[in-house]
Amino acid sequence: MENDRRLTTRRKFFLNTASASLVALAAPNILRAQEIGSDVNSTRRNISSFRVPNWRDHFDNLKNGVILSDTVSRMVQYWSEDESVYKLYPSSVPMTDELTRRGYTRIIRKVVGPSWRPTASMKARNPEFPDYVGPGPDNPLGTHALYLSWQYYRIHGTNDTRKIGRRSSNGCIGLYNNQIEELFALAKVGTQVKLI
Repeated sequence: MENDRRLTTRRKFFLNTASASLVALAAPNILRAQEIGSDVNSTRRNISSFRVPNWRDHFDNLKNGVILSDTVSRMVQYWSEDESVYKLYPSSVPMTDELTRRGYTRIIRKVVGPSWRPTASMKARNPEFPDYVGPGPDNPLGTHALYLSWQYYRIHGTNDTRKIGRRSSNGCIGLYNNQIEELFALAKVGTQVKLI
């Protein structure tokens, strides 16, 4: 009987000690989550900890909707003009900083089933590129393309899904085909765009 009581007491001791240890280990994370959650104006973060900036950090207004492409986090954000729609998409980004253009632009044209011609500089870097690729599964622009006011720059789909989340483009921003189709339907000619 005495042995049973000692065993029960030991079990309670170890269970209480283990519980206290778990609470002690979790406390810094709980406090950090409370700190992040308490600052409404702080940059939102997802579980992989890339930054998700607010549109107000980059645009004066939401007229015609806005698209923010972050080449560091490799993601594209969209906000509708009335702020009722918000989307976040993983993206491919240019292979090098020399190929990356940053700043403000806008959508000037939308094309379903775009064709593709490499620029002279693309052909110089990759002489094996064909001179022209029509719409279809071999097209590097995927199923939809949003043409920007900067010549040769687009936000487009890709038929090579391995490129998403990587530095893999010759200057454009690439999305999965199903996601560019969704963004294509949301955005319009005149949508404001910024690449950072």
